[in-house]
Amino acid sequence: MLEDGGHNRKTDAHDAHAVAAVAVRTTTLRVLQLDGELEALRMLTDRREALTRRRVQTVDRLQALLAELLPGQAKRDITTGQAKTMLASVRPRDIAGKTRRRIAAEELAELVAVEAKIKKSTVELKTIVVARGSRLMDLHGVGPVVAARVLADAGDVTRFADRNRFASWTGTAPLDASSGEQNRHRLSRAGNRRMNHMIHIAAISEIRLNTDGRVYYRRKRAEGKKPLEAIRCLKRRISDAIYRQLLEDAQRAAVEDVGTGPGGHCRASQESSAVDLPLHIDTSDQPLPGPADKTLRQTG
Repeated sequence: MLEDGGHNRKTDAHDAHAVAAVAVRTTTLRVLQLDGELEALRMLTDRREALTRRRVQTVDRLQALLAELLPGQAKRDITTGQAKTMLASVRPRDIAGKTRRRIAAEELAELVAVEAKIKKSTVELKTIVVARGSRLMDLHGVGPVVAARVLADAGDVTRFADRNRFASWTGTAPLDASSGEQNRHRLSRAGNRRMNHMIHIAAISEIRLNTDGRVYYRRKRAEGKKPLEAIRCLKRRISDAIYRQLLEDAQRAAVEDVGTGPGGHCRASQESSAVDLPLHIDTSDQPLPGPADKTLRQTG
């Protein structure tokens, strides 16, 4: 290795040379190959997230305008239909009021357009997820958006040695924060934050519905865990369920298509996908006690 001293100071060129030398001598490295379908899926999920943020901003602006036009009548969670009804009920006479109403109408029109794009994007994501043979949406709380993000960011599932490594990557492997006789864990900030957010969405959906996830959450609460701690336990459980499903999909695809690579994606090879994100492995890879073998699976 090059030392950081004299004229051989550490530079990007020296780093690149060192990495290349290691790569040449290592025979077990995987060769990256572009998976166009996964790349497209990632672009579409990013686009939908951007549209969702745009919708939130538009709603905020529209609600502020309606609150000024109709004091005391503005609603926190407003639909486009309600906004149309509210706008139709007000006819300001002064120029300030007329301008405010016109801008509100423009914001409403933008909101309608954005929601249409979001709906179209969701349908497109679901189509691609199903086309890839994924059964992630069989899990409670995992819809087209969550499934698409999982597939786009996880890539080849076999790059994760086990469910603990996968949980560390998703940021759902808690850190040990025990002290004395108190045994507890705290939230890990490591890992893929987008994946962590998707799993959080699935966890909240689980708690709201009559599912095994809700039963598990309530059991953790009954054991004395605080709400956030119980949610973290549930998120880890969901991470394990997602990992199992990804493996099952990969194994099934390998049986159906002899040419399928270790990742189990249709038309994949034994080379890793170039859209795979780097791993963020935390020191705490230990699972939470006793996740069941079968969980979060839809019944009936």
